[in-house]
Amino acid sequence: MHIRNTSSTRLVLSGGFFLAVLLAGCAKPANDALVIYAYDSFASEWGLGPLVLPAFEEATGIKVELVAAGDAGQALAKAIDEKSNPKADIILGIDNHLLSKALAADILESYKPKNASKVPSGLVLDSQWRLTPFDWGSFAIIWDSEKLANPPGSLEELTKSDYARSLILMDPRTSSPGYGFLAWTKAVYGEGLADYWKRLKPSILTMSPGWDTGYGLFTAGEAPLVLSYTTSPAYHAEYESSGRYRALIFPEGHPIQIEGVGILKGTKRREAARAFIDFVLSATFQDAVPLGNWMYPVIEDTPLPTSFDFAPKPDKDLRVEASSLEGAERAALDALK
Repeated sequence: MHIRNTSSTRLVLSGGFFLAVLLAGCAKPANDALVIYAYDSFASEWGLGPLVLPAFEEATGIKVELVAAGDAGQALAKAIDEKSNPKADIILGIDNHLLSKALAADILESYKPKNASKVPSGLVLDSQWRLTPFDWGSFAIIWDSEKLANPPGSLEELTKSDYARSLILMDPRTSSPGYGFLAWTKAVYGEGLADYWKRLKPSILTMSPGWDTGYGLFTAGEAPLVLSYTTSPAYHAEYESSGRYRALIFPEGHPIQIEGVGILKGTKRREAARAFIDFVLSATFQDAVPLGNWMYPVIEDTPLPTSFDFAPKPDKDLRVEASSLEGAERAALDALK
């Protein structure tokens, strides 16, 4: 989860560090580079990638090429399409809701990193460690208090006519937050999911392909409500002013997103890939997560900035089995037709 929107094409040079962020499919990586597919905002100049990858290269001597492949769902789709001839070694950003798709496609290989024992059991994504968690957060609806006087108090209240064309969501087919919202509604409404989405339709202004675009529309004032994370107000408190943008805590509970990183089957750089998986659980990487990705680190004793005091804690955490989402995506999208 990230805040500032930037172009997805970047070339960053800093001393001995080389990080190429490429439009997916537009260029071929150097033969000796470790190629990582990631979502756009991780790779942006304000994202976590440029904060941590120079340290990885310096410590290991391994060159990295970072491919910004859209949102996490788009990066996963790209890796699956290339399964028979993989062009990347690592995929970063698959979360607990998308994991079943990755496992069904059989694109990930197992590797248990050195600091795996420091990850709390509740954040472990896969017993075979085909995906290593690196951060986590809770989805929430963010409210612009200067654009809307009275915010909704629940998922159900989002369907009221008071909020017509007031909500920005992300497409569950391409976006991990979008898929997370789908999981949220499935957890709360179960078999009534399609009926809920039908009632919600008048409230939706747009569904963007990814989080970056959707949150950018929100901060530009296009709508007063957007799907994001409970930590979004912490960003605004850190860099702008606190109070305007607030995370709404709903009594139904909030789903947890756990983001992970995995090695793609067919990699020709297996040792380098394993070194990177070890790196994401290092103090260097974990310390950068709060201000670089605006999520919580998976290593519990990692210090948090004071701005995280503005990130409210949900009263109830929702855990959704990814396998239960089969068919939910189609049901929800059909309800919006």
